[in-house]
Amino acid sequence: MGRRDPEEGQLPAPVKPPDGGWGWIVLFGCFVITGFSYAFPKAVSVYFKELMKDFHVGYSDTAWISSIMLAMLYGTGPVCSIMVNQFGCRPVMLIGGLLASAGMILASFTTNIIELYLTAGVLTGLGMALNFQPSLIMLGTYFDKRRPLANGLAAAGSPVFLSSLSPLGQVLLEKFGWRGGFLIMGGLLLNCCTCGAVMRPLDMGMKRKMEKVQDKYEAKEMLPIGGKSEEGISTTDGTKKAKKAKKKPKKGKKLLDFSIFSNRGFIIYTISKFILVLGLFVPPILLVNYAKDTGVPDTEAAFLLSIIGFIDIFARPACGMVAGLKWVRPHVAYLFSFAMLFNGLTDICSARASNYTGLVIFCVFFGISYGMVGALQFEVLMAIVGSQKFSSAIGLVLLIEAFAVLIGPPSAG
Repeated sequence: MGRRDPEEGQLPAPVKPPDGGWGWIVLFGCFVITGFSYAFPKAVSVYFKELMKDFHVGYSDTAWISSIMLAMLYGTGPVCSIMVNQFGCRPVMLIGGLLASAGMILASFTTNIIELYLTAGVLTGLGMALNFQPSLIMLGTYFDKRRPLANGLAAAGSPVFLSSLSPLGQVLLEKFGWRGGFLIMGGLLLNCCTCGAVMRPLDMGMKRKMEKVQDKYEAKEMLPIGGKSEEGISTTDGTKKAKKAKKKPKKGKKLLDFSIFSNRGFIIYTISKFILVLGLFVPPILLVNYAKDTGVPDTEAAFLLSIIGFIDIFARPACGMVAGLKWVRPHVAYLFSFAMLFNGLTDICSARASNYTGLVIFCVFFGISYGMVGALQFEVLMAIVGSQKFSSAIGLVLLIEAFAVLIGPPSAG
């Protein structure tokens, strides 16, 4: 009886984020997942020119591959939220890694563009979605005070992977063709399973601490000071707390929380992100093919994505550090608004880039603005809805943004 009191009385209490420890391993896993999720759909654009030749299709047709990937990444948000709330982050991420890898492997055997949409687009996109959202949720549970910095470092995975996957894709294309490149890329995506395996639930660490508390509690009970009357009171209190603890999860457990739509800040955030995402992914997806058509050599054209990625590498952690400052964090929404405005103005000015030098200048400023948006978007969302409703909020936001992702790049193409 004495063993049940501390365990059932304290486990329902919220676990305080450690802001370190195993959280750094979780951060690295989130770094890799974010890199694959955001960089992979853009890095695949290196293969588009060969796909256009083999399947006799145009820009818009090939752009649909990346758009479907991103649409699955965003549009399956509610499904991911439900699965995470039902099964937990780790199992969902392991399944997602297998699906993402299987999609690219099957894509290497396709014979027409429709099959590419279903394999590289739908299957791989779904797999990356099942990895991306749970990794962000786990990051939010392990970090609180250092969360802006953690989000910035995790978001840096996108530019790091973009600057490496794009040249790697060009090398694989030259040596093995697009089919061999897709096959190897599918093997690389299996690393998502490893990242999912390290996403240890925070409750497990809490249970280990509770075992130590229980041992100390039992040791005190064995001392002659503790009387039977005190023991009886503690056990009755423990049973009452245990009953309350068992009832609470049943009442509060929701697969998807729609009450966040009553939050005005959440609605404003969703509308602004929808408008932003309409054009946010257009330059990274279509930039390489546009440069090749203006006479830029293939290797230098692929290097443009590396420039965006290289600038983005420094922009995201730096923006995360700035957002974590005491006098900035309460006003982080205004910093995010400036980042969105800066990104839009950069796209407007890109119309003047008519040669390779102009494209490089555009890539530098686009990398800065893109990095700021990437570092702040989820930090602002969590600040608006709170960590408890974040899993449902991110799922619904990604679903709404999926429509913008789906129609943006093909319309530009």
